[in-house]
Amino acid sequence: MRPTTRLTTAQALVRFLSAQYTERDGAHHRLIAATWGIFGHGNVAGIGQALLEAGEEAMPFHQGRNEQAMVHAAVGYARHLNRLSAHAVTTSIGPGATNLVTGAALATVNRLPVLLLPGDHFATHPADPLLQQLEHPLHGDVSVNDTLRPVSRSFDRITRPEALIPAALNAMRVLADPAETGAVTLALPQDVQAEAYDWPDEFFARRVWPVRRPAPDPEQLAEAVRLVRAARRPLVVAGGGVHHSEAEDALRALADATGIPVASTQAGKGSLRHDHPADLGGIGHTGTAAADDIARTADLVIGVGTRYTDFTTASGTLFAHPGVRFVNLNTTPSDAHKMAAHPLVADARAGLAALTGALAGYRVPPAYEAEYLDRRARWERVVRAALRAGDDDAVPTQTQLIGALDAVVGDEDVVVNAAGSLPGDLHKLWRARSPRQYHLEYGYSCMGYEIPGAIGVRLAAPGTPVWALVGDGTYLMMPTEIVTAVQERLPVNVVVVQNHGYASIGGLSEQVGAERFATAYRFRAADGTYTGDPLPVDLAANAASLGMDVLRPRTVGELRAALAEARASDRPTCVYVETAPPGPEAPGASAWWDVPVAEVASRDAAVRARGAYERRAGEVRRYLAGPWTDRDGG
Repeated sequence: MRPTTRLTTAQALVRFLSAQYTERDGAHHRLIAATWGIFGHGNVAGIGQALLEAGEEAMPFHQGRNEQAMVHAAVGYARHLNRLSAHAVTTSIGPGATNLVTGAALATVNRLPVLLLPGDHFATHPADPLLQQLEHPLHGDVSVNDTLRPVSRSFDRITRPEALIPAALNAMRVLADPAETGAVTLALPQDVQAEAYDWPDEFFARRVWPVRRPAPDPEQLAEAVRLVRAARRPLVVAGGGVHHSEAEDALRALADATGIPVASTQAGKGSLRHDHPADLGGIGHTGTAAADDIARTADLVIGVGTRYTDFTTASGTLFAHPGVRFVNLNTTPSDAHKMAAHPLVADARAGLAALTGALAGYRVPPAYEAEYLDRRARWERVVRAALRAGDDDAVPTQTQLIGALDAVVGDEDVVVNAAGSLPGDLHKLWRARSPRQYHLEYGYSCMGYEIPGAIGVRLAAPGTPVWALVGDGTYLMMPTEIVTAVQERLPVNVVVVQNHGYASIGGLSEQVGAERFATAYRFRAADGTYTGDPLPVDLAANAASLGMDVLRPRTVGELRAALAEARASDRPTCVYVETAPPGPEAPGASAWWDVPVAEVASRDAAVRARGAYERRAGEVRRYLAGPWTDRDGG
């Protein structure tokens, strides 16, 4: 008879999670390195008691303040560790569980692992309805946790203790698989959590989940090489998969050997160091003029670890060469086939190494190399002008803030951002000095990610200076995890940019004929619009009330000193900056983004905007020349 141990379902789950590891390139990592939690009636007696009984050594615990924010912190942690280690998040049934949905969507959109453990209603239905039960007239087994199904890569409800065994094993498989990973949900009815069962001891044995590096198929590789050798103006688009695979050195080797220039998505920025000759900076709607101009004339685009979002492709208008073709190197087949591309389904590092080896002797034409080097040099002059400090006594602009931070950080610092006008400015202007420095969550662009995301990064990399850049709108969405940073004595730096509203959407609103309606944080004026005086809201005082040290620089000179002081501090520090135009601003977008404009309207602004929209919408292109087309035309 095989040996067993009698434990509750929750105790068994915690013990199981403590014994799971990933392995890549010979290095082992805890797959679930810690658990975040907020306890209510749906998980306090089950998972809560199990975590207490297991102890910190078996399963470290972090106390959160907001369920969505806990997921963001877990995602920041996993991203910084290249998806090799993750966190779990436990909540009660009810609003605690539904608060997970936004964080789960962010994780799954960005292909980042997080394990969600929400409590659920009693499997035995001892009373009906229960507290916080969603009563569905046709589906009695539906609970609010079912809202997590569409935003999870894997979802299971554990209605019997023994059902945990296959569900937990499948959850680990998905979390550790680069092509499948995202949010994984195990919904745990509160009575089942506390129910005892005789668990086979082998369930708790140490398990190692290999993180594969699949090599490209030889025929796919040969065709990719043929396409590259036939190209006159090839361009690499580096996405987040370059970082996840730790393929930066392999990408640099390809660029050095072939002279193919590299542009990066928001997730891929830093794939090449900013001063590498082949680095053209960000691509797409928020990209650099250098990258976008080269992209418009590229006859072959080599995507590496990118999902080709609308920002990257400028809503299907950027890659304008009439004969442009695509080669997509991606570990996920669905991504490898996007843009009607020739697919190269492989790990990014393995695929780049194979491609570089097979292209021995190939180099781009000298005239093309000279052209992109010239465009790169011209763009660098634009960056220097935008970031120039100017008068020390002046109120800083947002670009001067970026320039001041650029002057303070070291190669090891990490800058975290997600939403507002900062992603566009950073994608164009930030000089990434190391692969993990530029941490932009732009797959979901979720306001509120930055502060908990920075906490996750700091937990993943103790001793690393971490900066959360947030606008006032984002700060108001989710400042709660400041308390967690204070409690855990994590010296994250939060830079709050006060511009009295939604700067990014305000500009977009003006562009599409909505005249900045309801995008400013101001009192109502006499006509009822939000165009009165700025609100007397003191976000610096709020940060101080939550336990942060606060610095209030008012000039460019004071800002530089405050950023240096924050970086040197061993306490969570807020640098509160009220920015004001006029002054140096980031260059405008050099590529389009499709935001539909009202087709009929009585206001002149919307009528003019519609005319401009129709002119650009006519440039949208569907890329259909794929590997199945007859390349010889016969």
